[in-house]
Amino acid sequence: MLALALGATGPAAADLLHDAQARFRTLESYRVTLRSRAADGQPQVIVYAYRKPGWIRMDFVEPHRGAVIIYDPATRRVHLWPFGKDHFPRLNLAPDNPLIRSAGGHSVDHSDVGALLAKLIELRAQGTMTDPADAAIAERPARYVEITGASAAKVDGVHRYRLWFEQDSLFPLKVQSYDTALELIETVDMSDAELDPVFPEHFFTP
Repeated sequence: MLALALGATGPAAADLLHDAQARFRTLESYRVTLRSRAADGQPQVIVYAYRKPGWIRMDFVEPHRGAVIIYDPATRRVHLWPFGKDHFPRLNLAPDNPLIRSAGGHSVDHSDVGALLAKLIELRAQGTMTDPADAAIAERPARYVEITGASAAKVDGVHRYRLWFEQDSLFPLKVQSYDTALELIETVDMSDAELDPVFPEHFFTP
């Protein structure tokens, strides 16, 4: 499967990204167990929740177990409970504060799937994308593609993406990113994605 020709640029490939973006815009919310591992770092497990118009809540399982981060799109501020939402202190931070930026330099306010899809479309415009191929992730039917920047082109440090989109919703279930040397940067698994869940009252404003 990973040996697909990287030069493929058929309309089905281009349409998949825009269809995925269009379907994401129809979602009101989603929840995933985000399992990520950087090539040179320790694994992370985060229960990640999103609700329009941009609320984000991250409950850390590994590392920093119990820590909670909530992004408020109205104030564009991040609330951090280092020891859990029922414990003080609660810190009020800017999204780009170094304390809460990821190892790859990403900020909380640009961590959702919508931001990922925008990056994919930007890189696709600078390179090539394979035609979708049938695959499966966690027993969920999927569509697999690779996007590679032309020459040394990259977006947010990424030169190539390998992606598995859920077949019906086109929600990304797994993402691998690579640098210009085609060395793995990070693998992110979101294969338990739940679309349009109903969150409890005050879930994003505890």
